[in-house]
Amino acid sequence: MDPLVLGAVVAAFTILVLFSGVSVAAGLLIVSAGFLIVFDGFGSMELLPELFFGKLDNFALLSIPMFIIMGAAISSTRAGADLYEALERWLTRVPGGLVVSNLGACALFAAMSGSSPATCAAIGKMGIPEMRKRGYPDGVAAGSIAAGGTLGILIPPSVTMIVYGISTETSIGRLFLAGVVPGLLLVALFMAWSIFDTWRQGAGDTALGRVRYSWAQKFEVLPRVLPFIAIILGVLYALYGGVATPSETAAVGALLCVLVAVIIYRLYNPAALWAVLRDSTRESVMILFIIGAAGVFSYMLSSLFVTQAIAEWIGALDVNRWTLMIAINLFLLVAGFFLPPVAVILMSAPILLPIVVSAGFDPYWFAVILTINMEIGLITPPVGLNLYVINGIAPDISLKTILKGSMPFVFCMVLAIVILSVFPGLVTGLPNVIMGPAIQ
Repeated sequence: MDPLVLGAVVAAFTILVLFSGVSVAAGLLIVSAGFLIVFDGFGSMELLPELFFGKLDNFALLSIPMFIIMGAAISSTRAGADLYEALERWLTRVPGGLVVSNLGACALFAAMSGSSPATCAAIGKMGIPEMRKRGYPDGVAAGSIAAGGTLGILIPPSVTMIVYGISTETSIGRLFLAGVVPGLLLVALFMAWSIFDTWRQGAGDTALGRVRYSWAQKFEVLPRVLPFIAIILGVLYALYGGVATPSETAAVGALLCVLVAVIIYRLYNPAALWAVLRDSTRESVMILFIIGAAGVFSYMLSSLFVTQAIAEWIGALDVNRWTLMIAINLFLLVAGFFLPPVAVILMSAPILLPIVVSAGFDPYWFAVILTINMEIGLITPPVGLNLYVINGIAPDISLKTILKGSMPFVFCMVLAIVILSVFPGLVTGLPNVIMGPAIQ
């Protein structure tokens, strides 16, 4: 069978299996085992355990559970509420200040946790009821938090960036730096739209009158926020100052976050600490299971010459490189509608990266573009994880309303992709300044 036709058959079966309701990792293993048995015989099954665990034999993978523990420790405290309250007090005079405060809190919390659902839940529990109480439309309140939560997979430290770095053998430290400016760009675009939309509708604080805080009240809340910001800065310094590797830095960050949660937020209860470790272990095992299964899936595609055929076919296309990039973006966008970011990265990045690099694009720039596409998938159906998280927080707000409120932020993300395509230096500039030009 022609490898391209076989690739189409593999893709169709993969979609059918994943839509059957099985987990992503189990689905990838089922498809991989099935096609290997059909084309290589049962003897190929002897390789599966070695392939699966070989993919997990990577010291850099230790950073994933450590960063997840950071996020879980922070999520188990009032850190999200404190971030929200601090920014709300300082930005109360800005038109649409409450929405801007929530987006700023999402950005900071995302930097601490690296998790989109955790960011949505932590900030949304406080922010959505408060915005609705102040007269903001339900769509604005819910959509802004859903969009702000997506920043968790772009602003460092980001678990998805770690997964991309491992699957493509690119520098994790450079990937983290590459996400900083685009992350801030998205925050700025989100805030600009929120201010304009609130002013246009005459909603929220502009209609009901803003709550005023004294300087004492503004400074009162800062001590509860500064330790976490110090941890972020400390982690970044350790990583880029040559003090520690990403895995070692993640371990120190996790320990510091747990200590802050215990000392400042009095998380003394053993049951609460156990919940942090339990939830972190569950999420870590899920991600690592997908990584191992994706390794088997990649081997299957390679052994059947599907990967090589796709790369050769795309490379032979006589099209402008930007036409190629638009096609890749559309593919990633559709894939993100149905699959979680980690699965899309593990399945597509090793295939797409050589094609992207041969077309003259920077691999770290592509990582950011890919991640923004995955962010769009988090707030668009049918999967749209953040939409369901918000619906769980505010069940009386319909999914249709949440989706409608999120759509302007989807256009902000598309605009960000266009801006980063016109000015790629926004992605590559900071890594090149701090770490020197990348060796292609």
